[in-house]
Amino acid sequence: MTILRTNTIAGIGSDGAGTVLGGSFSFTSQNYVILPKGTTDNRVGLGSTPGALRYNTDSSKVELYDGSQWAEVQSSRPDLDGGARGLFAGGYLTPISPFGFSSAIDYINISSTGNAVSFGSLTSAIIGNSGCASATRGIWAGAYTPGVYFNTIQYVTISSTGNAVSFGSLTNSVFNCNSLASATRGVTLGGIVPGLRTNVIQYITIASTGNAVSFGSLSSLKGSGSTCASSTRGIYAGGATPSPSNINVIEYITISTLGNAQDFGDLTSVSASTCDGGCSNSIRGLFAKGVTPFASNSIDYITIATLGNAVNFGSLTDNKSQHGACASSTRGIFAGGGGAGAGTPFSNVIEYTLISTQGNAVDFGDLTVARRRAYGCSNAHGGL
Repeated sequence: MTILRTNTIAGIGSDGAGTVLGGSFSFTSQNYVILPKGTTDNRVGLGSTPGALRYNTDSSKVELYDGSQWAEVQSSRPDLDGGARGLFAGGYLTPISPFGFSSAIDYINISSTGNAVSFGSLTSAIIGNSGCASATRGIWAGAYTPGVYFNTIQYVTISSTGNAVSFGSLTNSVFNCNSLASATRGVTLGGIVPGLRTNVIQYITIASTGNAVSFGSLSSLKGSGSTCASSTRGIYAGGATPSPSNINVIEYITISTLGNAQDFGDLTSVSASTCDGGCSNSIRGLFAKGVTPFASNSIDYITIATLGNAVNFGSLTDNKSQHGACASSTRGIFAGGGGAGAGTPFSNVIEYTLISTQGNAVDFGDLTVARRRAYGCSNAHGGL
């Protein structure tokens, strides 16, 4: 075996091919190899060599170029403080007017079963506050109380307990929007604004605080849909348009870029008022469909990396809509919701599915109080 001893090899990391060393290399050091690193914007992109590796300082992930795109190298997170946690916040408390509104934040340990425990409170009692999260922060954006629309963004540290604090502001005042996230970005899509619905997509950098910035547009004005994400793609499914008309359209965005949503496929039926009925691991997205036009127990799924129509996954334990959702790498969680008829009591039921299989949801436990539109998030979802 030839042994190469040198203090410096010039050309590595420079423009062009750099230095190319053939053959195989054996590292006997007990230390480590430091990969080239940079931000998402620093990527070379098309024209990179398939098999190239780099460290993304924005996402804190190793990336592999597969010949057409940079893909994150997936890894487990056994060090999650407090485990894989799911949080549910806000919502309607009563099924008849005058509606009661909740400021409660509940949490569960997704890998176990049992009743939710109080985490803290939102900054006020609200509904329509869409949720997303990084591995450390839970975010809720937008909200509504009678006659008032909010542009507020608030957050908590998932590994602890405590009340939410201000993060910044959305570009508009909106509720029944939907949010999704990668490890670095939170994206809020659509929703209801005073007098109509919106197609606005906007984003934040979760690790910092500050106001949202324009990302692009959905294909139409709509709200009350479902969202989920892998580390690269964000998915928006179903929703209601201004007619009002429930729809079955699924569309997607590439989270690390800016731009308008593009067509992905269709749900198995029209669905609106899910208001957070979507969740995912890094491969599959699940949508517990809501009003179709009545409360439903149907769950659809998609393979996030592949365009196409959704397929039936199974059923919830009961017909309902406007439930919260979150996920770990193995489980999809659905919580709360409303029944089929006017005045039907709201649910406190939490149920779960195994994402890698198909089948019906089973009982997990209960929320601290029955409510609908308790938007969920987790520190272990498919976008991380």
